[in-house]
Amino acid sequence: MAERSFKQEVQKLRLGDGDEFRGEAILAVTKALLQSGVAYVAGYQGAPVSHLMDVLADSAELMAELGVHFDSSASEATAAATLAASVNYPLRGAVTFKATVGTNVASDALANLASGGVIGGALIIVGEDYGEGSSIMQERSHAFAMKSQIWLLDPRPQLPAIVRAVEQGFELSEASHTPVMLQLRIRACHVYGRFATRANRRPSFTLEDALRAPARDVSRIVLPPASFAHEKQKLEQRWPAAVDFIRERKLNETFGPDDSTLGIVLQGGLYNTVLRALELLGHADAFGRSDIALYVLNVTYPLVDDEVISFCTKRRAVLLVEEGQPDFIEQNINTILRRAGIDTALHGKDLLPRAGEYTAEQVMNGLRRFLEQLGERVPEDTRQAGPKRTIPIRPAAADVLPRPPGLCTGCPERPIFAAMKLVEREIGKVHVTGDIGCHTFGSLPPFDIGSSTMGYGLGWASAGAFNGLRGGKRTLSLMGDGGFWHNGLTSGVGNAVFNRSDNVLVVIDNNYSAATGGQDILSSRTTDTRRDTGHAIEEAVRGVGVRWVRRITRTYDLARMRDVLREALTTPETGPKVVIAQSECMLNRQRREKPQMAERIAARERTLQERYGVDAETCTGDHSCIRLSGCPSLTVKDNPDPLRRDPVATVIDSCVGCGHCGETAHAAVLCPSFYRLQTVHNPGRFEHWRARTAARVIGWLQARTARRLAAELQALTP
Repeated sequence: MAERSFKQEVQKLRLGDGDEFRGEAILAVTKALLQSGVAYVAGYQGAPVSHLMDVLADSAELMAELGVHFDSSASEATAAATLAASVNYPLRGAVTFKATVGTNVASDALANLASGGVIGGALIIVGEDYGEGSSIMQERSHAFAMKSQIWLLDPRPQLPAIVRAVEQGFELSEASHTPVMLQLRIRACHVYGRFATRANRRPSFTLEDALRAPARDVSRIVLPPASFAHEKQKLEQRWPAAVDFIRERKLNETFGPDDSTLGIVLQGGLYNTVLRALELLGHADAFGRSDIALYVLNVTYPLVDDEVISFCTKRRAVLLVEEGQPDFIEQNINTILRRAGIDTALHGKDLLPRAGEYTAEQVMNGLRRFLEQLGERVPEDTRQAGPKRTIPIRPAAADVLPRPPGLCTGCPERPIFAAMKLVEREIGKVHVTGDIGCHTFGSLPPFDIGSSTMGYGLGWASAGAFNGLRGGKRTLSLMGDGGFWHNGLTSGVGNAVFNRSDNVLVVIDNNYSAATGGQDILSSRTTDTRRDTGHAIEEAVRGVGVRWVRRITRTYDLARMRDVLREALTTPETGPKVVIAQSECMLNRQRREKPQMAERIAARERTLQERYGVDAETCTGDHSCIRLSGCPSLTVKDNPDPLRRDPVATVIDSCVGCGHCGETAHAAVLCPSFYRLQTVHNPGRFEHWRARTAARVIGWLQARTARRLAAELQALTP
């Protein structure tokens, strides 16, 4: 069950010659793959290209008609290794994953692929997760492309340009026998637009054709002496072939007046941002017409020397807009110009931020400094950076409170962290190593648990330095079920068994790869006939040699969760210990159950809905429940008692009735102010009678109490 279904949108993938596609870039990329005659596609979900995997899964019927194979890979390394099919056969293949973390995981396979080269077109579609909306360390894919000599496309964030990049990426790969990386930034992935479609193509050479006539070329395998020849081929054959193709097909573009004395060289992905900045400065209009010459690098690696020289020779000064650090392109262009003896002034990081995402405001300020330095006109209201002429989000930032990411309402991982805090009260602080996934949020308030995050599935490996210790306090590591199947079984569990670790691992099994959008994994309990699921994590753990294993099938049972963690951390039994904490991801559960509940209510079936609340008169106001839960639906409100000033806890309408707050109150011996509220939709006659009777009895008792209190008050009044 993915985060979003594309069942309706995938019908657009059937558009033919001359039709017009309207929609999101992710869907357009899939259409471009099918138009290009792709034979196979593989990948691993991750922002901002998770939706591409979901689109591919939802278009399985169409892909089967075209003879296109789709593999939902176990990891990015698995996906990248799939491109081996293009090494010896004229098969067009594409893989997709998140950059740069996914590229890091896939680096070994990609390096071998780039070394030996390919016959069929090999396209690597990476979601460049860089900048303000990022969830990872701030790095760029450019360095990896340079390291392994993989050509890097960074198309303008417009659908026709993105579609052309997919199609030309395959052609460039085949012309130069080199894999090609297509970089899609966060905003590019979700941009909407339109383009004229072409008919889908069946692969001219299919996977079945390859199996009927197996081929091999030992010179493409990375073994000496072939590996030394590969480097020579890259420099003497593949690189020149790529440059010729880029130049002849005009993959890079120029805009604006050819006689302009000023120029801007920019990455294709920043085209919209630069145009907006020029418009704010009065040097472009809303339709993209600029009075400053633009050289748009839709291919950021390799650069075409004669194109760079031709563009810069005509200008007295050029500004390079290159997002991120290091300044790879700026160094490259400087080298090209100086070797050619061209003295055109090149500006870049001296006027623009050295690192960070280039927003329209930042680019505008850099362009303003560039123009002012060269004596060009700049509108009066842009001469000073500040709220006078900035993007509106800047003034709002001072009024908006920070909102760090957190676990969803009803998340089954929340009681795991609450149990850890309760155990720490008893045995003291424990060294906790974290992992990639929703549970990373446990390192933030109110839990403040977790000291490191090294990579997906590396939670237990992060405690490897403590494996050989005996007799001291044990470490506790976290790992999600997605990370477990990604590489945690070998890197974490297998490593701990082999090195006789005495530490503890908690595997959070919520049925899905929840952090990447709720996709199914090996241990999911699904009825999807296209996948083989239902493989228990407990069996896998025992299969590699773990003897001490405990499984909790309901993480909301906080007392049980606390007791098992305490046992794992204090038992005299030595050896690696694994706690498997199971409960379905609440977000996916709500996606499934809410429509079903709405249908039952509409059909006038009896439906029970639960949520929790706090009795304001009983609440003590110490807010321990919030510190041990952190649920978004649990907050505070003014105390109804005029003699008390402390705000009381309250449960707002977003409550999904998971019961964690009530369990916390009980297991942590907190105040008994939580109550469970049951709402019955379409009740029967007996329930109607019982409710009316209860209301009358309660009303009579309340009235009697009110009369008694009034009488007592009157007796006390002199």
